[in-house]
Amino acid sequence: MVEFNLPLNSRVGQGQTFKAPAGAKRVRDFKIYRWSPDDGKNPRTDTYQIDLDACGPMVLDALIKIKNEIDPTLTFRRSCREGICGSCAMNIDGSNTLACLKPIEDVKGDVKISPLPHMPVVKDLIPDLSQAYAQYRSVKPWMQADTPAPPDGERLQSKEERAELDGMWECILCFCCSTSCPSYWWNGDRYLGPAVLLAAYRWIADSRDEETGQRLDELEDPFKLYRCHTIMNCTNTCPKGLNPAKAIGKIKQLIVERHG
Repeated sequence: MVEFNLPLNSRVGQGQTFKAPAGAKRVRDFKIYRWSPDDGKNPRTDTYQIDLDACGPMVLDALIKIKNEIDPTLTFRRSCREGICGSCAMNIDGSNTLACLKPIEDVKGDVKISPLPHMPVVKDLIPDLSQAYAQYRSVKPWMQADTPAPPDGERLQSKEERAELDGMWECILCFCCSTSCPSYWWNGDRYLGPAVLLAAYRWIADSRDEETGQRLDELEDPFKLYRCHTIMNCTNTCPKGLNPAKAIGKIKQLIVERHG
């Protein structure tokens, strides 16, 4: 009989438990994925018992408390604490989100935290985003125009033209959407993913950009664009409330209209 096992380094073991201080009354267990490339050991889940009466309201507050007061080896990204930089994107309670925007009280039971799924892990809660950023660069996310800018002012848009960009310029490249997309899990080396395609459409829709045709030519590919099967995980998980699936649909529509 054939027996199938996961690779050794994919088995997550039980780690340490860090007890709450004596006398703590409102205690929550934070179960956090831990892995280091330096010790040769399998990943583990460490449990940190946090006194909520001595902690801020967000999951990021708890992570910072753990690092500052309990276990300085815990590694994660964070910066603005305002949902602007996208640094603290991780999987919390089974959903991709920003730790700085996720209230602890929204999680029922133990707070389970792991890195964004289906990305190589650098250490602990830090995913390797090298491929995602390379894909982002590939869509040339800047304005391209051969027409010289006015010598005495900006390239202007009407209010209606500017409104076309709403729901796209707000993207903070946290990649919560791409790492929640099964199509990206399966074809991440060739499918650009919802975050990058949203960025691509942001410039296709910009009235000041003059390379719409070239941009669409580069996206018209069985894998870059058409691996999207409108599963909608991307839209459901976006911590900024954006709709990458709608932008992807707009790109497909424009390509169809060009051939119509």
